[in-house]
Amino acid sequence: MEEIVYFNGKLMPRSQAKISVLDYGFLFGYGLFETLRAYEGKVFRLHDHLDRLGDGTNKIGIRVDIASIGQAVRDTVKANSFADTRLRITVTPGKGTMTPNLDSCRQPTILVLAEEYHPYPPEKYSQGFKAIISSIRRNSLSPVAFLKSTSIMEAMLARQEARRADADETLFLNEKGYLGEGTSSNLFIVDRGVLKTPRIRAGILPGVTRAVVFELANQLGLIAREVSIRPDGLFSADEAFVTNSLIEVMPLVEVDGKLIGSRKPGPVTGRLMQAYAKTVRESLSV
Repeated sequence: MEEIVYFNGKLMPRSQAKISVLDYGFLFGYGLFETLRAYEGKVFRLHDHLDRLGDGTNKIGIRVDIASIGQAVRDTVKANSFADTRLRITVTPGKGTMTPNLDSCRQPTILVLAEEYHPYPPEKYSQGFKAIISSIRRNSLSPVAFLKSTSIMEAMLARQEARRADADETLFLNEKGYLGEGTSSNLFIVDRGVLKTPRIRAGILPGVTRAVVFELANQLGLIAREVSIRPDGLFSADEAFVTNSLIEVMPLVEVDGKLIGSRKPGPVTGRLMQAYAKTVRESLSV
């Protein structure tokens, strides 16, 4: 059965959703998106995603009703009835003139896509991810670095680097040589029992799952810090993992062919994986 999507106020089969060739998301990559996951019909941390989306749309000048987008997400999940759902919200300024002019865009485009999500098998979490460090440098001074922009050409190019290297993820350095984020994930390391992650000012997106990990670390009595991390700090770490809303907490065991720790998911990573799964289960009962 064809997936149902929400498009500009209506639920419809995905094949019927048509975007104008003058849409600024298509013409100029001007827009924002959020990737979310629903478990058993309930979207995890929906309000956190909506808060980030609302903050981003305000910054780039797109006026939308965030509450109505939240309802659209819930309606889309219900219409598809998947046990596990991958969702994407996309917001653009809508149709405008060929010459770039945001004032010519009168009605934003709002699209909510849904498809059945098939998580990685348990064996993948036991083995962990392999990653490479991209040849592409991120600019920590760019305002776009802190937004979940639809303009992800750098990430797409970096993902191609990962495919050629038979890796699962690619990590970015910024222009100062500090580690930032992955193409679709935030990075954490464990160094002598302390949980560390790159600072936001390194040019990274403030991930929703990243924030959950900080909450869980506090509950578990772990010390968690935002710090500046160079590659040698990653390679000398005892453990590492990456996070996003779909993969949750994924061990990172190898980068650029070099082992991280013992090349097995470490104990701190394991505790956080279990705590995250528990938090999801508890959210389903609310």
